[in-house]
Amino acid sequence: MIPRAMESFLHERLPERTFDNRLVREGGHCFMEFGPLDVDRLGRLGIEGDALGPYLVVCLWDEESPLEVGGYLVVDNLAMGKPAMGGIRMLADITPTAIHNMARGMTLKNAAADLPYGGGKAGIVGGNELTPTEHSEVVRRFARLIARYKDIYLPGPDVGTNDDDMMTIAIENGLDMALSKPAIMGGNHIDETGAAAGGLVIAMDELLRAMDRLRVLPQFHQLPVVPTASYLTVLIQGFGAVGANVARILSERLPGTKVVGISDETGYLYDEKGLPIDRLYQMWKDRGPVTRAYDQEINSKPLPLPRTAKIKFSNTPDDLLRESAFCLIPAAPIANYLDTEDSTHPSMTVDRMGEWWLILEGANTYSPDSERRVARARMERAVYRQRGVLIVADYLVNSGGVIYAAQEKLIKTPQHLRIPEEMFGNRTAVNHWLVEHTTELQSLAENRRMAAEKHRDEIMRRNIHELVELLLQDADMLPCEAAEQISIRRIAARESDRTASEIMAPLPTISMNSTVQQAAAKLVEAGCPLLAVLGNEDALIGVVTEWDITRATASGSCENLPLTQIMTKTVIAAEPDDGLLDVIRKLEVHEISAMPVVDGKLVLGMISSDLLARRSLLRLLQSQVR
Repeated sequence: MIPRAMESFLHERLPERTFDNRLVREGGHCFMEFGPLDVDRLGRLGIEGDALGPYLVVCLWDEESPLEVGGYLVVDNLAMGKPAMGGIRMLADITPTAIHNMARGMTLKNAAADLPYGGGKAGIVGGNELTPTEHSEVVRRFARLIARYKDIYLPGPDVGTNDDDMMTIAIENGLDMALSKPAIMGGNHIDETGAAAGGLVIAMDELLRAMDRLRVLPQFHQLPVVPTASYLTVLIQGFGAVGANVARILSERLPGTKVVGISDETGYLYDEKGLPIDRLYQMWKDRGPVTRAYDQEINSKPLPLPRTAKIKFSNTPDDLLRESAFCLIPAAPIANYLDTEDSTHPSMTVDRMGEWWLILEGANTYSPDSERRVARARMERAVYRQRGVLIVADYLVNSGGVIYAAQEKLIKTPQHLRIPEEMFGNRTAVNHWLVEHTTELQSLAENRRMAAEKHRDEIMRRNIHELVELLLQDADMLPCEAAEQISIRRIAARESDRTASEIMAPLPTISMNSTVQQAAAKLVEAGCPLLAVLGNEDALIGVVTEWDITRATASGSCENLPLTQIMTKTVIAAEPDDGLLDVIRKLEVHEISAMPVVDGKLVLGMISSDLLARRSLLRLLQSQVR
């Protein structure tokens, strides 16, 4: 059944005719798709399109499930390549807006990571009060829903889902249909290996080498010299999968670094002499949140304590950001960790923050929302320009997780190590099959891990180098603008290589037995410049445009006129592999504004001048280059 919160949201935002005309049922699976030209309907869902996307937004649910199973899928952009990669979030209050924001973050993150994949995200509405068995069943059924989009979307874990859920999806859809799987499936436990955390540490190491160059900017003329890591002090907001591993890896890769403060949902700890990270890390692995538990542990010991300083504890986690250190690493699931105004409810306001020289974002903070972008720029003007704190955007440096996950697609699974299709959905049979191939799959996992580590370390250093260069070239540029430009330049570089199948939007179709009136109604509802007319075996036999209907209407009554009498039978079409320039030439030579993309007689989608204008990155890139 459709989740009640989702059903209420959709019926409140979308008119009933959208359900009548857009709802597609395949068995008990229900889908409503919206492309980049569905400006009005996307707006009703809270999504504002731009030159980057979205490519496709889908509302999908299982109406035959005894449990509530449904959610949203957003494929934002495929310029870097197919499929789009991004995690599945499971929350009771998830919305299309939130999924779109995260999908855009994945577009920029995958581009910054120089991966040949686009950005996407999915959200399952629910998760509250589910038993482990019910949770697994919801994921299993959602896996069957997203299987319809396996060519353009590849899921991984996110908030509310984990590696075991990716194993469930792989059992349902195949080994190559999910990322961040267990090693027994040829994947890597990304959180356990500290893939994202390791990238942050590599970025910090590179920043320590590069920051001295920023002294030419007026806000950095008093930048302290940090010749070795022994002078480096760090605050970590969010001692979880990323934050805890950052603390651990810092001690390994940059020995001498002092993590002086950490926070989690139970409070924060601070010690200017450095916290006992080995102990805190082990506590986190054993029991989760550690700050309150550690404070209780040390205070339960008999005095005198074998300590040289009192470790400060507060049950208000956000107050960690009042403390000072060389570097702050926001790694909690809090996008708005800092702002100039209380009205946006940040973790801390700029006027109360501690003294830092560097903010290295380990949490997802990016949003394409116009208000959030304004707030971000406002914060950076106050923090970067006025206080001399370098801010490194999340998607430049916390892409280690997706880099590791992407290796499961980049390094192909050998045919003999793919789960036989007849086993799909049979967990018992798949588990037996995996045991038989354990050695080879674990070897594959190790090869992928080594390739990921090499790619991650190289791209982190490259991103830091490019960021510093851009800021030095333009003293007026904000770090968020520089970071976005790095990603967009990489997307734009791939843009000219895109094909019609990668650019196209969905094209509505209509049967040859329909009337002109039915075609007119469908054109209005779809907001599309043309319809594909299908004959026997769904073969394309013509197209109907707004002009065809207008001309028929002007010549007399056409209420019951057969569609075949007014349609354009000689169809100009693009082929799936046509390049961007080939598509533009066809539109210009034939003086048409839109055409179908056809493989033989099978309709795949549509290309239009409006679509090309909306998806052109040239305008966006030019607006960012000063």
